[in-house]
Amino acid sequence: RLRAEWPDHVRALEREGRIGREEARKYSSLMIVGMVGSIDNDLASTDMTIGACSALERICESVDAILSTATSHQRAFVVEVMGRHCGWLALNAAISTGADYLFIPEAPPKNGWEDAMCATLKASRDAGKRTSLVIVAEGAVDRQLRPIRANEVRDILATRLGYDTRVTILGHVQRGGAPAHFDRFLGTMQGAEAVEAILRATPSTPSLVIGMLENKITTQPLKEAIELTGQVAQAIESLNFDRAMGLRSASFAKQLTSYKEIANFNPDSKMKLPNEQRLRIAIVHAGAPAGGMNTATRSAVRLCINRGHTVLGVHNGFPGLMRGEISELDWLTVDGWTIAGGSRLGTNRDQPGLQMGAVAYQMQKHNVQALMVVGGFEAFTAVLELGRNRTQYPAFCIPMVLVPATVSNNVPGTEFSLGADTAANVIVRSTDMIKQSASSNRRRVF
Repeated sequence: RLRAEWPDHVRALEREGRIGREEARKYSSLMIVGMVGSIDNDLASTDMTIGACSALERICESVDAILSTATSHQRAFVVEVMGRHCGWLALNAAISTGADYLFIPEAPPKNGWEDAMCATLKASRDAGKRTSLVIVAEGAVDRQLRPIRANEVRDILATRLGYDTRVTILGHVQRGGAPAHFDRFLGTMQGAEAVEAILRATPSTPSLVIGMLENKITTQPLKEAIELTGQVAQAIESLNFDRAMGLRSASFAKQLTSYKEIANFNPDSKMKLPNEQRLRIAIVHAGAPAGGMNTATRSAVRLCINRGHTVLGVHNGFPGLMRGEISELDWLTVDGWTIAGGSRLGTNRDQPGLQMGAVAYQMQKHNVQALMVVGGFEAFTAVLELGRNRTQYPAFCIPMVLVPATVSNNVPGTEFSLGADTAANVIVRSTDMIKQSASSNRRRVF
């Protein structure tokens, strides 16, 4: 509206003599470029908004602390996070903390969700899990748009299952604190692009919003982005939940599907493959430890188990494989691996070429039918080496997959490696503290 009225305001200033004709001509049009700062990450047409990553980090830090007491007392916790019309924070918090159940506004649970939730959590407890964690977005509703509150979920768990259940509402804690590394990077890149967009603009250029799609900074019409964002709330209010999901980024639906499959123990999963299609899949860590190695392993193990595959954990890298240090991984073994740093399987930089025959022998002995390697550049070269020796060792003629995990982020073929963001956050936090110390003494240089 301001942009449409701008020429009238300029002409009025000229008539009043407050600006000259040349100034009126020079500033006859106004260009508007917006950057979205929202912890909810609720703007349609962009994958990430400034502030969302920092809020997610606050949530993960809080839930990690809660899980310590929850496990020791075998309690259930219901954690409410922000997100009135968008479940991005809740969904990503559930994935990042290994939550057992999730409620978000875009994908309300089916009728009878109370029974389904209790059955799911009970199955996990019966399998040996010591605690239960439920994440609730503040805007979560059921299929009739009746709000689902954290206190209601607590009462259901306490009454029906007899669980000692606590509620934590994080509130404005999610908005506070120093920005995470990614938000600093995103704000810097989008700020620069906003200036470039203004310099490129002509009087006919529509107002723009700076976004991010598939890790690339984008410029899109602001009006369309606002309209699409408003349509999400309208779709939810009209009970068109499929439409609401469709208006989110493509990654949002994929994340939700993946979460549902790996969150809960389901021995009778409908996703199980026929016996002849089930594989024995080995997972090995290689290279230096990196944040996310255990998380990736946990996700792979749980998905494989739900599909009917057998997962073998190789301990202590390729030397462990040479020695036959292999054991079967089950659902409960990897339960706490989401928030665990380092490498629970053990890792080192040694390459399989040291004893290629021993590697082939152990893989054949344990009937390894597929191999997943998690690690950095050493893992990359190890997979290449195994592939080059397929003609000599038939045991290597199987599917092999590399999951890049290195703080150096130097594995070819990917823009981001597991662990790089964690390392960057550590660097940013440490540098902030060093700068604070340095500012007290002008003679000190760090």
